[in-house]
Amino acid sequence: MSLFIFLTVVQAIVAALLVVVILMQKSEGGGLGVGGSPAGFMSARGAADFMTRLTTILATAFVVLSVVLAALAVGTTSSRTIDTSLDRTTPVQNAPAADPLAPAQGAQPAQAPAQQQVPAPTPANDPLKGAAGQ
Repeated sequence: MSLFIFLTVVQAIVAALLVVVILMQKSEGGGLGVGGSPAGFMSARGAADFMTRLTTILATAFVVLSVVLAALAVGTTSSRTIDTSLDRTTPVQNAPAADPLAPAQGAQPAQAPAQQQVPAPTPANDPLKGAAGQ
């Protein structure tokens, strides 16, 4: 779990740097490496080229970190069991276990279902007590 937290912090830093670098660029319409000039590295055009390269590197790092974090999150939170901790209904104890939709022999068409669900008793400190009646 510590690797997940570390990568999340790194991704937050990369995202902040990416926002700063994008906001520092001039809006001249030719971003992300379009065009080029033979000027030196620290000229006005050279600085713009550096910013576009830095933007590309940070954006690539952000996407790669997003994919890695998604893969780690799926691997650590996947479970093959069903959580039944919120199930509040229990079947009636002495009811026959027959199919309620199957027609019975010699029975009337308006027969009641064989198995009914009875709500389980709620504890005294239940915060949702009475919420179902609203």
